Amino acid sequence: MKTKTYLLSLVVLLAIVLSACGPATIPVAGSAPSAPHTLTVSGAGQISLKPDIAYINVGVHTETPTAAEAVAQNNVSTQKLIDALKAAGVDANDIQTTNFSIWQNSQYGPDGKPTSTNYAVDNTVYLTVRKLDKLGDLLDTAVRAGANNINSIQFDVADKTKALSDARAEAVKAAKTQASELAATAGVTLGDIQSIQYIDASPAPVFQGKGMGGGGAASTDVAVPINPGQMQITVTVTMAYEIK
Repeated sequence: MKTKTYLLSLVVLLAIVLSACGPATIPVAGSAPSAPHTLTVSGAGQISLKPDIAYINVGVHTETPTAAEAVAQNNVSTQKLIDALKAAGVDANDIQTTNFSIWQNSQYGPDGKPTSTNYAVDNTVYLTVRKLDKLGDLLDTAVRAGANNINSIQFDVADKTKALSDARAEAVKAAKTQASELAATAGVTLGDIQSIQYIDASPAPVFQGKGMGGGGAASTDVAVPINPGQMQITVTVTMAYEIK
């Protein structure tokens, strides 16, 4: 009888111990709070600028029956072009050679057989033009000096620092206004800003032109008409607010 009583007491004690080891929720000190609810908005700021600088590729193309003759003629014409550009007010540091190439250019008859062979030479310089009011006259000067390949005229603004700053301010203002309107409509309260991201975009308008005649082909009274237009500086800001 004593043995049965002892076994029964042991079973009851074991049950008590197991129940004490059951699952329980215990707060952990220093645990991270749940992420706040947020409202994410985007605003754009745009500033219009008038270009004040231009970049142009100006070159001389020469073809003759021999390679040596083609190079010699091209050298003379290119040097004449560079001298004319400097005389027109372009700084030497703003004239950079970007391409010099020579290749064989064969002509073929109806039967597919070669009829003649010339050697072509191209010499191209990259110009930075800082006086846009003189750009048309400068292109006219280049053509008269022997340039027969003018292309990729790209307009830009030399210093866009203030314009970008103004565009960012407009973008932030637009994002804040949008956040306030959405919060009021949704019946929530804006809290602290959780994150800010922005993207700058300032594409430059480009005027493309090729083969603007050879030396002496332009009119003596009319400069090349050039319209730089306007540039658009655009900044997009994305902001995330805590909402309550």
